[in-house]
Amino acid sequence: MFESLNSLEYIGLSHNRFEGLFSFRSFANHSNLEVVELISENDKFEVETEFTDWNPMFQLKVLVLSNCNLNKLSGDVPKFLLYQNRLMFVDISHNNLTSSFPNWLLVNNTRLEHLILQNNSFVDLFFLPQYCYTSISRIDISDNHFSGKIQANIGDMFPYIRYINLSRNAFEGGIPSSFGKMSNLDVLDLSTNNFSGEVPNQLVRNCISLGALKLSNNNFCGQIFSVDFNLTQLWILQLNDNQFTGPVTNVLSKLHELYFLDISNNYMTGKIPSSMGNMTSLRTLIMGNNSFNGEFPCALVPRVFMDISYNLFSGSILPSCSNPNLQYLEHMHLQGNKFTGLISRALLNSSFLLTLDIRDNIFFASIPDSIRLLSNIRILLFRGNQLSGSIPTQLCQLNKISLMDLSNNYLDGSIPHCFDNFTFGMIGASDQAFMQTIVSSSGRNTFYKYDGVLETNFEIHDMDTMYNKVDEVEFVTKSRTNFYRAGSILNFMSGLDLSCNKLTGEIPFELGKLSSVRALNLPHNLLTGPIPKTFSNLAQIESLDLSYNSLSGNIPTELINLNFLEVFTVAHNNLSSKILDRKAQFGTFEASSYEGNPFLYELPLEKNCTTIIDLPYSPTTASSDETEGKWYDIDLPIFSTSFIGMYITFLFGFAAILYINSYWRQRWFYLIEECMYSNYYFISNTLYNILGHLNN
Repeated sequence: MFESLNSLEYIGLSHNRFEGLFSFRSFANHSNLEVVELISENDKFEVETEFTDWNPMFQLKVLVLSNCNLNKLSGDVPKFLLYQNRLMFVDISHNNLTSSFPNWLLVNNTRLEHLILQNNSFVDLFFLPQYCYTSISRIDISDNHFSGKIQANIGDMFPYIRYINLSRNAFEGGIPSSFGKMSNLDVLDLSTNNFSGEVPNQLVRNCISLGALKLSNNNFCGQIFSVDFNLTQLWILQLNDNQFTGPVTNVLSKLHELYFLDISNNYMTGKIPSSMGNMTSLRTLIMGNNSFNGEFPCALVPRVFMDISYNLFSGSILPSCSNPNLQYLEHMHLQGNKFTGLISRALLNSSFLLTLDIRDNIFFASIPDSIRLLSNIRILLFRGNQLSGSIPTQLCQLNKISLMDLSNNYLDGSIPHCFDNFTFGMIGASDQAFMQTIVSSSGRNTFYKYDGVLETNFEIHDMDTMYNKVDEVEFVTKSRTNFYRAGSILNFMSGLDLSCNKLTGEIPFELGKLSSVRALNLPHNLLTGPIPKTFSNLAQIESLDLSYNSLSGNIPTELINLNFLEVFTVAHNNLSSKILDRKAQFGTFEASSYEGNPFLYELPLEKNCTTIIDLPYSPTTASSDETEGKWYDIDLPIFSTSFIGMYITFLFGFAAILYINSYWRQRWFYLIEECMYSNYYFISNTLYNILGHLNN
């Protein structure tokens, strides 16, 4: 079809679902062709360019062949590009190309502005030619297998570049100080490599136009927030998962446009300056797994997501905080610090809050009645504090909750009967609160304009689309700690953990109405009475732990219908009668699930380590005797005849050996004689001792 349309200048077939193989030499005679744009929406379209019998007559300006299974067999960069010298825009991303970096593209095309090789399988070094190309404004070689060090003079080669993405490769060594010469740089992404060393002062001092700096998942060290830090235009700063040290200084307070800050999983120390509250645009703040100490400043609360877990923060958390961002905060993670005192009302003043995690701190006193204000809360994790008093019935007003963990506290009293008001996962399908949401889709985009018969704007995102931090929570289910990450799993995971408290009274039968709950943990309390029969209605439950209480009565036979149950334990109670029939899921539970109940009987046998040897065959049907339990019957005439025959054979064989071998015959007679004397002396001594005792 295309062979006859040789006057075409522009061919755009993007975002379709073509299938089959397309030969690029169909364009060979299109001498006017300047733009080819093919972006496939599926994995069934292939483009092949490697033919020996064609020479292109065109000189392209724009080539976009993305997700096209380009040269699927060879994995080579199209060789016809060797003859192109007017290219300005090249995008051959998402094609699994396997060759080395095509630096000849930079040599042959002095007007090249955009080179996008993202998500292929390029290998070896990122070797740049020894020429300076001032036209290059964007290079994206992310998601490949490049290795080695970055050339020291890269900043001299691209002094006007605006976008560099080298992420998700295997680069090593330090960042060249020549990066500081890229004064127009807007986005620098070096994340997920093996870079090491300190970030050069020239970069953080001179690249004043930098809007996004991503250095996460490397081995950087040293103090990045020095007095030279002058990146005041930043709106994204990701330094997580490195080895940065030192304090967070006041230089961050100058970042008025910053809305995403992640410095977690480093070795930073010291107090957080209250002046950081000047970052009024901050939406996401992640500072977990460092050694920050002191009180956390109220002024620093971000608008959407806050994770300051596993530090050394102490004191009361946000007492009487009036920061307006608290009203809109959706995710708050404070676990693993040394926060103490009462649970601040400021924490409970957001109708937008979806996650509140204050585990493993030193909060004490009772759960405040104002907990009812968290009307949209989905995840409430209070484990490992010193909370006391009864469980407030106001919790029952949080009817959208899916995960609640109040374990390892000092709560007493009974379990509220109104807990059946919880949805525990029933709204997951219709109200997916934990899907990733876009923080910014506008970014700082540029447009490349092709001027020809058709004037077309190619939109180029100068950064990857940014999403809110993916929420992740920890919850005990199936007798182990699991991590649940945002997405469909957090929308549908549900559980209630009241373990390791001082709860008393009977288990409310209303808990049996939680038909969507997947984990119910009540061990290590002082609960009494029977196991509610209504637990048979827990249709989705996978883990049920009632151990270490004082429960009594029978195990309800109705529980046999819990088809998804994987972990079940009622150990160390006062249950009686026999266990449930070993059918369905209950056929998998071992004796440890029932131990510590002295009045239970017919416990499962303990598993042993006896090796089971597979028989060469197994019968396919049972005989009538087997079905009647007579598999052990023996044919007595046959057995008697066989036994007598074997006995006679053995006796004659032994006599023949003694007759033939005189030495063994003599040894046999000596053995008989020795046995006779031994018996004689044994009997004589025994009688002599008995008579002696009688005479005395």
